Amino acid sequence: DKTIKLWSLDGKELQTLIGHNNRVSSVSFSPDGQTIASASADNTIKLWSLDGKELQTLIGHNNRVSSVSFSPDGQTIVSASADNTIKLWSLDGKELQTFRGNRNWVNEVSFSPDGQTIASASSDKTIRLWNIQGKELQTFRGHSNRIYSVSFSHDGKTIASASRDNTIRLWRLKSTKRNVFNGHSNEITNVSFSPDGQTIASASYDRTVKLWNIQGKKLKTLNGHTGRIYSVSFSPTQKIIASASEDQTIKLWSLDGKEMQTFEGHKERVYDVSFSPDGQTLASVSYDSTVKLWSIDGGEIQTFEGHRDVVFNVSFSPDGKIIASVSKDGSIKLWHLDNKEEQTLQEYGNAVIAVTFDPTGKLLATASDDDTIKLWSLEGVKLQTFKGHSRRIYSLCFSPDGQILASASMDRTIKLWNLNGRELHNFQGYPRGLNSICFSPDGQMIASGSTDGKVILWNLNLESLIKLGCEWIGDYLQNNPNVSESDRRLCDGVAKISSER
Repeated sequence: DKTIKLWSLDGKELQTLIGHNNRVSSVSFSPDGQTIASASADNTIKLWSLDGKELQTLIGHNNRVSSVSFSPDGQTIVSASADNTIKLWSLDGKELQTFRGNRNWVNEVSFSPDGQTIASASSDKTIRLWNIQGKELQTFRGHSNRIYSVSFSHDGKTIASASRDNTIRLWRLKSTKRNVFNGHSNEITNVSFSPDGQTIASASYDRTVKLWNIQGKKLKTLNGHTGRIYSVSFSPTQKIIASASEDQTIKLWSLDGKEMQTFEGHKERVYDVSFSPDGQTLASVSYDSTVKLWSIDGGEIQTFEGHRDVVFNVSFSPDGKIIASVSKDGSIKLWHLDNKEEQTLQEYGNAVIAVTFDPTGKLLATASDDDTIKLWSLEGVKLQTFKGHSRRIYSLCFSPDGQILASASMDRTIKLWNLNGRELHNFQGYPRGLNSICFSPDGQMIASGSTDGKVILWNLNLESLIKLGCEWIGDYLQNNPNVSESDRRLCDGVAKISSER
């Protein structure tokens, strides 16, 4: 009815504030309780004294104002609008900042307890974090419909959001520490850890492979390819690196940067290369639709033909007896090296981009163009489908213990999953898409490669991560009557492991 009313807690109406000429959508008290801010569909924010006097009208939005909030120190006001912007104001009505980045209405804004960060909830299905200078710090994606409300916890470490998708989500702000390695001049396509976990190799469109220590110091740059490099892999048993390139070759390198061997045989660009577990054999896949097997002295052992289009990715089983390959033709193929048998697990309707064996060799994970991950038995039985990414997934990697699967996507996120398809953690906020991901041998770090030419090293503590997740949802699992009995016991094993240790 275009009014604001002030009430005592026993229900007595104290004051009616009249001045807006359209519906009033939001009100907020100043921290000292002496001023009220109101937001309206008349595109304005108004400030009022408790006796109903209009103190100030803030004009600047060009569509309805949906939310208004005071900063903790009471010196500034933030507003959100259907004009897709957020504005920061001084108490005298001066517009200090305009935050742009949302692609739809901004429905609510909230200050962090320290007043240094603003969270916004939008109809574009995102929550965004901003500093008070208007710089976007982080974007949280996960809701499937417009988000109406957002609020910080009292310690400022968690955000709660409410959405039209009927869910409330909690987001942890203190994310896992990450280090960014700069040095490539173009997109990074692949990253790989050395067997001792002390060195990272990165392959790039800039035609180089770079070696880094885990502190981010660049150790070597390997030059020799004449085209983009798509893949890099450490030998598990020797101090050798293999790289695959657009120039149709595979090269072997020593760790001091010396080019040792060039393998020629593919008729098109080589997309991926992988060492066998004993380090004596290399598998490669190519745009020419073939999978090739090589001895490390450069001799071609075998060519597998069966895919009808580009082959993107290849993986050895842990016992070295099977090669898995995936293709743009939508197929997943297993090549049994002992009897040369070809086995097709599945024909997708979409291109399959990534494939990896789990450490036991009994499971296979694949990522396809439909933005999903699938888990398979070697007999071709689909065990799980993991959904959560919103764009193409380029890389998959199992943790060394096989309990967690990591995925990297062009949606600018890395996700960690358990084998039941439940998302354990979502690393987000990186500005560009992610092409590659791998666990360190001890499982405590993840290296990823980005389209902006940066290597990102994420420091993990997976046991703590799982324990934290179970702490968050423990009460929900135990007390919600709609939770199934099997789901109610999801965290039992985690609690037992933690207590034993």
